[in-house]
Amino acid sequence: MATPLMIERVGRVGSTQDEARIRYRGDPLLVSATGQDAGRGRSGAEWIDADRSLAASLAFEPVWPPQAMPRIPLVAGLALTDLLPDVVRLKWPNDIISGDLKVGGILTEAFDGLVVVGLGLNIYWTSPPEGIGAVHTSDPGEEHPHRVAERWAEIFLQRIESGPTAWGRAEYLARCRTIGRSIEWDPGGSGVAIGIGDNGELLVDSQDGEVALYAGAVRDVRPV
Repeated sequence: MATPLMIERVGRVGSTQDEARIRYRGDPLLVSATGQDAGRGRSGAEWIDADRSLAASLAFEPVWPPQAMPRIPLVAGLALTDLLPDVVRLKWPNDIISGDLKVGGILTEAFDGLVVVGLGLNIYWTSPPEGIGAVHTSDPGEEHPHRVAERWAEIFLQRIESGPTAWGRAEYLARCRTIGRSIEWDPGGSGVAIGIGDNGELLVDSQDGEVALYAGAVRDVRPV
């Protein structure tokens, strides 16, 4: 990796997204925390800590053109699945799943040229809420989340440095459980997910023909 990665391990914080943005000084910065008190998910959803969870955010300034920016959350998911067991897969646009259970998610925010990519992952959870799971069935220890976060950041930046045309679309297609499924999305859409576009949009065969869904334009995509 040509660009140096700065790493700050912290204790419990309000939000790693906010910490990474505030602490950023020019080089890519990863903030990895033991927990969050005011963490947030996509569309402002509340973040709930598992018994052992990963909460990390990476701040950097991408040199990709603006039209390529929607690919960044997908690249972040790919980088994570490079690390995790094969059972862990992706749900478009930014959920991490094991089977049909959500085990984590990606949150991407932009601030005047600075991009902050947040990763939340349930490492181990004895009694998760309904529909939620965890990557491991036993506790791998307190160092494990930090190690995963740091390796994820390194792989993610390597993929980013490969350039916007080599972001890994074919790999994403192979790892995305949404493809081939009948889905519904808000407001009032339905169809079969058939592919991923060049900029990370979800291509859907609907009753109105092929449509492209963009992450910022839909609140939820769910299997029928």
